Amino acid sequence: MNKLFAITIALVLVGIISAFALSPYFTESTIDEVIPTGAIIQSEMEEEIMKEDTTMEDIIPMSFTGAFIGVGDGIHDTQGDVYTIPLEDGSNVLRLENFKSTNGPDLYVYLSIDDNASKFINLGELKANKGNQNYVIPDDTDLSKHNKVLIWCKAFGVLFGSAELS
Repeated sequence: MNKLFAITIALVLVGIISAFALSPYFTESTIDEVIPTGAIIQSEMEEEIMKEDTTMEDIIPMSFTGAFIGVGDGIHDTQGDVYTIPLEDGSNVLRLENFKSTNGPDLYVYLSIDDNASKFINLGELKANKGNQNYVIPDDTDLSKHNKVLIWCKAFGVLFGSAELS
């Protein structure tokens, strides 16, 4: 009787763990965040240039762009565009646009030096696996060094997709 009870408990535990690991693959979530307040918009910058004797380089903080590429394993895929948005207060936001990713457990957005997340900055949990979303970039981030945007499964240490910022 004790052996049957132990087997039942083991099967229940395997079922619970499997449900946790697999359930995100069957759920979809969508978000459509607006561009953040205080974003420096191209048309505003052009007006400033017309008013003053300045160049674009004088008033536009460096902006980075990229496109997501999935892993290509048939299971983990990520698509869409990514770019930084300079804000009036001097900070920057990372924006994922027209974003789509296969869902998974424990997905995060990282800025990394490589596709292996060997050295990274965690921007937070992925808000949804589809749509437009914004992530605050810490002020001391060197985007020329941390120029890879990763969609990373923290629980299993798996890359879903990446984009190189340039």
